Order: sequence, then structure tokens, then C-alpha cells
Amino acid sequence: MAEIAVTAPLPGDALARLDGGHQVRVRASGPALGGRDMVEFVGAADALICLLADRVAAEVFALCPRLKVVANYAVGVNNVDLEAARTSGVWVTNTPDVLTDATADLAWALILAVARRVGEGDGLVRSGGFTGWKPDLLLGTSLQGKTLGIVGMGRIGAAVARRAVGFGMRIAYHGRAPRAVAGVEAEFVPDLDALLARADVLSLHCPLTPQTRRLIDERRLRLLPRGAIVVNTSRGEVVDEEALVRVLESGVLGGAGLDVYEREPEVHHGLLGRMDVVLLPHLGSGTREARAVMAELVVDNVLAVLAGKPPLTPAVKPLVPRS
Repeated sequence: MAEIAVTAPLPGDALARLDGGHQVRVRASGPALGGRDMVEFVGAADALICLLADRVAAEVFALCPRLKVVANYAVGVNNVDLEAARTSGVWVTNTPDVLTDATADLAWALILAVARRVGEGDGLVRSGGFTGWKPDLLLGTSLQGKTLGIVGMGRIGAAVARRAVGFGMRIAYHGRAPRAVAGVEAEFVPDLDALLARADVLSLHCPLTPQTRRLIDERRLRLLPRGAIVVNTSRGEVVDEEALVRVLESGVLGGAGLDVYEREPEVHHGLLGRMDVVLLPHLGSGTREARAVMAELVVDNVLAVLAGKPPLTPAVKPLVPRS
């Protein structure tokens, strides 16, 4: 019987599939785990199911010799020391594909909320400030004919691009290589700066790597056309938030929509009071359907590894898997 450590309860009934054949420890919801607390929590477990906010450092692999798999309940795996996992013989898995549409929908919710000043309008009505229709009341920005610039044309970026067709937008993107997206006419722009100079709406969908950390800094933000909208549903650290505040204050940008933050869950104080910024609490995959399927995939990955098989969605393959 294997021991499985789970850092938080998961939506749906997927964890129940682990009962019976395995010993399962589910931690009550609380602050994210990391450092020595994570080592002590994993202990003698054979498998770890964790959240993106949890930190799985090299010491976990060194001090928890029975650990065979880290199943991350997320697409990103930047919270795990991947090289340490690989050399220690531990599989790392993630949950790609199943949250693509949910995250793409949310990116579009942010684009529309900023472009049409939805948050400001909601606040005006709730505060009693709406006194009737006026020709110049909270005028927003039309998207038709504008250019959507996508950074990272992976699964989610492609889903965002497909949705842009219905809004009559031109689509340009930057990434590692050109990629065809069925039903979408999109221009590959190999130079990021050139893409930014054209992007009326910038939507970020790149993974967090040393190369993409603070990829969107002040210099690049100032390359965007006046009135441009910045939307980030990828990783908070991709955007320099201090720089974003300065550029917003200068009046160059039309607004921003953020679902992720550089020091999450902390939000830069300069963003909190701005009515041209829409802030969400990391809801990208936040539908009941998507979160339940993510949990099923996490469990499938764990059960496969414990049965001596490769996981369904590996993010890191170990040099020599632990037996």
C-alpha cells in the first residue's frame, strides 16, 4: 500500500479513487507549503499531489527517498525544482489541455472588461452614481479591426486567437516558432518588440522561465500603442508590476486585466486603486468542470506511476525512476 500526500482538498470526487488501495493524507486548506514544512509533510509518502503555490525544492527529493511522483495540480511546474526531480528519479506531472478553454474564456473576460470598462460601470451603478444614459458615459474601446498581440501561441494562446476571430480582430503572435491554428489567420512576428509596437491588446500566454521573468518590462510596455490593453493570465512574474504601474500612471496605456501577480497573492498597491485595471484572484481554470477534470488527471498520473507505468502527462521524466 502506497502513501499519498495531498496538500489541499481538490474539487470533485477524484481523490476517492485513491482510497482503498492506498493510504491518503489530505491536508486541510491553509497557507502554501514550502521549505522544511514541505519536507515534513511529504515524509515517507510515495506520491505528492500539490498546488502551484506550493514549493517543492531540491531538499524534498533528497530527504524524502520514497517519493516517486510529484503531481502538480496546474499546467505550470515552475514551483518544482525540475532538475532535482529528474536527477533524483522522480516523475513530475501537470494538467495540460483540460483547462485550455476555461483560461482562454477568462482572458477574453478580462479583455472585454477593460475595453468596455465593465468594472467601472458596475461600481457606478452599485454606488448610486448612475443617473441616466449620457452620450459620453464611460466610453470604452471597440475591438473590431484592432490588433490582438499574443505572446506564446501554445494551447491557451491558440484558443484565445480562435475567439478573437469572432470579434473581427487582426491577430499577430510571438513565440519560439510559427504555428498554424485551424480557422485562424495569424501573423507570426519573430521579434517581440515589433509585435508590441502593433498590439492594441496584448495577451500573455507564455510559461515562466528565466528568459520570460519580467519579459514585459517598462521599456517594452512603452512600445505598445497609446491606449493599448495588457492582459496577463499566464504567470505574474512575466510582467514587471512596478513598471506597469508607472506606465499606467503616465497615461500611455488604456488599462490592464490581471489574473496573476508577481508576488501572488500580494498585489502591487499601485494597482489596487486604479479603475482602469481589472484584478481577479487567479481564476484562469476556475470552472467547476475544469477543476474537476484537473483533479481526475492528477489522480490518473499518480496511479500510473504507482503501478510502475509512465504518467499520462509528464512534465519531467526522471533519469532512472525510483522503484
